[in-house]
Amino acid sequence: MLEKVRVRGPAGRPRTHPHAVAGDKAYSSRGNRGYLRRCRIKAVIPEKKDQSANRKKKGSKGGRPVSHDTELYKERNSVERLINRLKAWRGIATRFDKTPASYLASLHLRASIIWIKDRNRSSK
Repeated sequence: MLEKVRVRGPAGRPRTHPHAVAGDKAYSSRGNRGYLRRCRIKAVIPEKKDQSANRKKKGSKGGRPVSHDTELYKERNSVERLINRLKAWRGIATRFDKTPASYLASLHLRASIIWIKDRNRSSK
């Protein structure tokens, strides 16, 4: 999923590597963190308690503790709200569409509807 990210700036082509990626504890796997480290992307993902306990149990061979930017993690709330608004559409929440292309089309349609509603609300 991260390979498809495009971050638009005020000018020029979109960046393919964001400065940071925020996620919840479900994305704290070694593989995800390794991918972000290789791409030089800051991971703003808290460590699960069981992962922390296993790392501490290994002692000096367990590696370094995971760094975590608490303030940046709080900004993840706006993204979570958007995802919840997308999932309010039943087709997205239950994944009725069988092909990735039709699912992506429904995501685009739902995002457009949200954008239009918000734009109309802010103009009143």
